Amino acid sequence: MHMLNLAALLVTLAALFSWINYRFVRLPSTIGLMLIALLLSLAVVAAGALGLADLEQQAESLLAQIDFSTALMHGMLSFLLFAGALHVNLADLAKQKWVIGTLASLGVVVSTFVVGGLTWWALGLVGMELPLIYCLIFGALISPTDPIAVLGILKSANAPKTLETKIAGESLFNDGVGVVLFVVLVGVATTGDMGADDIALLFVEEAVGGILFGAAIGGLVYWMLRQVDSYPVEVLLTLALVMGGYALATALHFSGPITVVVAGLIIGNHGRYAMSETTREHLDTFWELLDEILNAVLFVLIGLELLVLSFRGEYLLAAVLVIPIVLFARLVSVGLPLGLMGRARAFTPGAVPVLTWGGLRGGVSVALALSLPASPERDAILAITYVVVVFSVLVQGLTVGPVLRRFVAASASPESTPVPMPAAERA
Repeated sequence: MHMLNLAALLVTLAALFSWINYRFVRLPSTIGLMLIALLLSLAVVAAGALGLADLEQQAESLLAQIDFSTALMHGMLSFLLFAGALHVNLADLAKQKWVIGTLASLGVVVSTFVVGGLTWWALGLVGMELPLIYCLIFGALISPTDPIAVLGILKSANAPKTLETKIAGESLFNDGVGVVLFVVLVGVATTGDMGADDIALLFVEEAVGGILFGAAIGGLVYWMLRQVDSYPVEVLLTLALVMGGYALATALHFSGPITVVVAGLIIGNHGRYAMSETTREHLDTFWELLDEILNAVLFVLIGLELLVLSFRGEYLLAAVLVIPIVLFARLVSVGLPLGLMGRARAFTPGAVPVLTWGGLRGGVSVALALSLPASPERDAILAITYVVVVFSVLVQGLTVGPVLRRFVAASASPESTPVPMPAAERA
């Protein structure tokens, strides 16, 4: 089937599922769409098992034509990250810079090794042998919180502002760090000749290079926006910034996700002041609409991916064992830095449990798993990743609101007991 027809089918399904969710299911959009797509996938599988139709084979053949990893990592992700960064307040982000920076870097590294080590140990207990390096690769792809899933849930969670900034800021940056760590570990697994200096150089090149390049192209487009007053031209400039910036960053071996996030923060916080009110309205409407459409298509596609994955009994058992490991690693990677920083600054009551439970995994993890070279290890990692992502979006996503109310609502103030420090330095 032609790619245009595939896109038409996905958009049609997203629109139909959105209508069903709005009229009858009434769940948050991303969760509702994925649930409906999952139920449809299970219905197709059940029909195939009962011999009622060859729907399953047709659906598998259709989905096999979609390269989910490429579609997300080199297509949708750049638009979704930019749309998310566009509405993050840079001043709020600056106040939380040390917390966000630590969680998005050290937190990802700690979580990767905790998940990898414990997964290797747990799978060994049930007789499922997965090499340690592949367990670490799984740790790297599952540790970053997914900005697409997180930002969608935060819209309706009513979290305190400081806590929302931490979650949103971390999710926007840690997937870029996670991708770099994933690339490094895959390089070690496939070539085995990457030394510590090579790893350090790659990390600096991707992460720091992404920040600097994003700031440069974001500043350039900001300057260009100041020279014109035409909303079609200005919206087109932001579109070019996202598409061209992400592609060029990737070609230069910089982190595309980090590049786009930094550029989005500059345009959202400075570029919009170079626009007329009419342009700002059109810009916000355009990116909000694009964000909603791509989110809808993405979560429908995640639900439908069930049809093309290999699920064996041992994979499902492994996923059941790994889910609490992933949550424990998230608790450690959040609790350790916040515990150390808590001696010098105040945090929102319940910040650790909320950040732990609110750290959702989504399409980025599935896309990274799909990008692995074909091997038995890939099949196991992909199946486990998919189950963890489904649990994260459906179970954690649906209960993050009650968790927020349980740990945070009791406090009328967004901060805990005051300590003697300047207001701007509070977390």
